[in-house]
Amino acid sequence: MTALDAVLRRWPKTMPLQPLPSESWAKQEPTWKGANPQVIESALKRAKTRTSGNWFVFAASRDIKADKPFGRYVGTTELVAWRDSAGKVHIGPGACPHLGAALDTAKIECDTLVCRWHGLALGPKGKAGWRPVPAFDDGVLVWVRLDELGGEEPTPVPVVPIRPPASTAIAGVVTLVGKCEPDDIIANRLDPWHGAWFHPYSFARLKVVSAPTEIDVPDEDDRFLVDVTFRVSRGVGVPVRAEFVCPGPRTIVMRILDGEGAGSVVETHATPLAPAADGTPRTAVIEATIASSDRPGFQMARRASGLLRPAMNFTAARLWKDDLDYAERRYELRSTGRA
Repeated sequence: MTALDAVLRRWPKTMPLQPLPSESWAKQEPTWKGANPQVIESALKRAKTRTSGNWFVFAASRDIKADKPFGRYVGTTELVAWRDSAGKVHIGPGACPHLGAALDTAKIECDTLVCRWHGLALGPKGKAGWRPVPAFDDGVLVWVRLDELGGEEPTPVPVVPIRPPASTAIAGVVTLVGKCEPDDIIANRLDPWHGAWFHPYSFARLKVVSAPTEIDVPDEDDRFLVDVTFRVSRGVGVPVRAEFVCPGPRTIVMRILDGEGAGSVVETHATPLAPAADGTPRTAVIEATIASSDRPGFQMARRASGLLRPAMNFTAARLWKDDLDYAERRYELRSTGRA
């Protein structure tokens, strides 16, 4: 037995950081047998039956400000968002009803948008031919309700996943865009088996403990349960048990159930955008990481959340740069009849 082996054997199992023995990427346990395409597709179909109330994630709450409008397409609908002096978010059509100027270039004066082309003022109460649409700010994300695009029975508020209390958490949000459909984004996250193979820089020792294998599964049992170690460095990681669930047709949530950061969540929201110039569909991946811990040191770290948030966002964006390749490939195969 080497000195390193002796240290590893005596390493306290209760510590959040655990050593990771050196292992060749190619020699880890293959997961392709578990990643049954029918299991993934069935889970996706069940997610699409759940109502969204026609709510779509629009942007990070931090993106919507009181001094500058924020513009984005959802589907083919051009929208603009802003905050009033009380901090409330408003969202309306992105084109001025006069001559079509882009309202994300407007000025905000006295809680209203003032068009830069001819000075038309457009406020929360609207004007003939221009009416704000329902908006909801949950403190991390801003949602917009588009009844024509959603095609469902509208609800007064969106289905916001259960999160750690804001007073004890650090939240970060990243947005990336891929040439695919929302289904391809959600299907990517409904395949936890790919984690340690496709993202070895972030995950190790990944095992899918249970997965819903039946076509019809009660909502309370419709989850993927995973044991995984998040890498901190090449030789050290944080082991956790996590679940993946779909509370709606365009949302999948990873929640840590046991281990360091229990209760923390990663919400992945897929919002359709206007198609690319060649007609290819485009989807925004808007991912919120809400981290929490009951350790005293974490509450001290919250005071430096402005420094920690960029690191959280960098990690999420790195994963999705790879996963968008996965999602775009899936769309390409489906759209050309090769899936």
